Amino acid sequence: MDLILWRHAEAEDGIPDLDRELTPRGCKQAEKVAAFLHQYLPSDTRILVSPAKRTQQTAAALTSHFTLAPTIAPGAFAPAVLQAARWPDAGGTVLIVGHQPTLGEVAAQLLGSRGSLSIKKGGLWWFNHRERDGTAQTTLRLAITPEFL
Repeated sequence: MDLILWRHAEAEDGIPDLDRELTPRGCKQAEKVAAFLHQYLPSDTRILVSPAKRTQQTAAALTSHFTLAPTIAPGAFAPAVLQAARWPDAGGTVLIVGHQPTLGEVAAQLLGSRGSLSIKKGGLWWFNHRERDGTAQTTLRLAITPEFL
């Protein structure tokens, strides 16, 4: 199974939090990452998106075919994200478009670290899980920010 964590791109400040929109820079970040994903993302990828407007706008740069997942809204806990993705047993590829610090906590957990890691705005972390010789293995395949695309 592949699990891709995509932090929403740069968004405006303000409240209510769920209504914050991407900035012009954030739109460009989302477009860069989406162009990259179009090259590598399997066509049957399941895409789960926080109900926040900025995450929906980030995902919309890639596709209009995504599922809103309230359990990965701002303030969600890492186990809720992993459960929504059905990690590591779902098979295939799941793309999560969400928020810090939650995505950083998921990344840390997958890497066997305590606490949280920082995923930059618009950043993408791609993990793979497999069984090899009876042992479960999780590999970080890619970590990239829009500035490097």
